[in-house]
Amino acid sequence: MHTNDNGHYAAAVAALADRRYEAAGDAYTRAGWSVLADPRDDHDPFAPDDRGSIGDGPRHLLTAALCYRVADCPARATRRATAGIALVGDLGATMATPLQAACFDEFAADFRVAGGLEGAADAYAAAADAYRAAADETTDPQTVGATPLFLAAAAPAKQLARTLENGEIAIEWEDLHGADPSDPGDFLAARAEYKRQRFASLVDGCVDKGVLAAPRGTTEYATDHHACPACGSRDVNWVANSTLCLRCSRPTEPQ
Repeated sequence: MHTNDNGHYAAAVAALADRRYEAAGDAYTRAGWSVLADPRDDHDPFAPDDRGSIGDGPRHLLTAALCYRVADCPARATRRATAGIALVGDLGATMATPLQAACFDEFAADFRVAGGLEGAADAYAAAADAYRAAADETTDPQTVGATPLFLAAAAPAKQLARTLENGEIAIEWEDLHGADPSDPGDFLAARAEYKRQRFASLVDGCVDKGVLAAPRGTTEYATDHHACPACGSRDVNWVANSTLCLRCSRPTEPQ
């Protein structure tokens, strides 16, 4: 469901395509603040919401921190992450269901990694414990995991991973969740445990490479109508208002 980012998300994607990562971080920051102020026209950001539409707010702020890391602006990444931790702590305490509060705990651990802060492993362990404590026999974890809040919490890791895998989907639904949805606590706790093992290495890989790919949108392979002027690929990724190369996230051109 679309949230109100006032066009800043599209600007962030365009900056990623131009590899202007500090500018992308600024645009993602503005997108995050916009969503936090008014996530949807019909929704107060501090009102309970069983779908968690507010999730795009911390998602964009987390991605901003990642952009600053790739841009070699670690102090800005740390400041954005510190603010993000405070934000998700407040949201988890004031408007969330227990399962949503656990998801905000997951976000808090991600912010620690993105900002180069200590305590990430303990934060992921706390998030996993919170999932197990919040889930019960009435929980449908597959439905929960497909709500906007949980999808938003998964998106930055997927964006990092595709950067290192030639633009492909490198983290699947099955990677993030447990094998047995009949055990909803463990099924959802697997998200935090997977990230505890992988998120830091994904961040480090993108920082070392000096690249952060655009998010994956609508894709088409081996087109006869687009070619990337940077790498020659004809695989296309339409995301936000940009038409990008699926492989290198550069702007691609019609032929």
